[in-house]
Amino acid sequence: MSMKKIHVISGGAAQGLVGQLQERFAKEHGLAIEGTFGAVGAMRDRLLAGEPCDVLILTGELVSNLASQGQMVSGSARALGTVKTGVAVKKGAPMPDVSTAKALEAALRAAKGIYFPDPQKATAGIHFMKVLSMLGLRDELAPALRPFPNGATAMRELAAAEGEHLLGCTQVTEILYTPGVQMVGQLPKKFELATMYTAAVCTRAADPAAAQALVAMLAGDDTRALRQAGGFEAA
Repeated sequence: MSMKKIHVISGGAAQGLVGQLQERFAKEHGLAIEGTFGAVGAMRDRLLAGEPCDVLILTGELVSNLASQGQMVSGSARALGTVKTGVAVKKGAPMPDVSTAKALEAALRAAKGIYFPDPQKATAGIHFMKVLSMLGLRDELAPALRPFPNGATAMRELAAAEGEHLLGCTQVTEILYTPGVQMVGQLPKKFELATMYTAAVCTRAADPAAAQALVAMLAGDDTRALRQAGGFEAA
């Protein structure tokens, strides 16, 4: 007999964290986590289209907006922490300097392929295109750009890509949780993007108590070290 499921719709930034807690949650609550992960805009759209959802994990701003529309259980939201945006290379590849705007510009110019999430619906993808505009590189680097539906996919594709001088840019959590890539560093302060992620119980949750228990586990004191190791900075 298959285990009952709890449905999670989440931005890609929290995929690794949810994955690491699946086994523990199943053991403690007898429920398997069924997760859908991707660009936050796309995940919001799936929620609003009526996809099953017990727990939602998106940016704090989006969760607040959805709560005001009656989509979230009042008072159920818990902050998971802030996620910065970083630069990645394939594991073992040379690590370029990205610590200043000038260094980042040089690293991007030298890249033959730049892997990043959806420039329309993903927080980091939208931001990355702004950074390119601020550096005046948007048109020049267009042939090297490799957008993917979300950061996790972008990093997996970077890990699998052939060739040298390849870079990735997405949220730190997605870099740290993807085998085959390594983080070079966060974007320079001038271009920093820090995104607060929040978990909340959906008003249409099939089992609100179990959903609340999962939110408590994701945001709890006993999982703080796990969150921090995966790139969530203290809220």
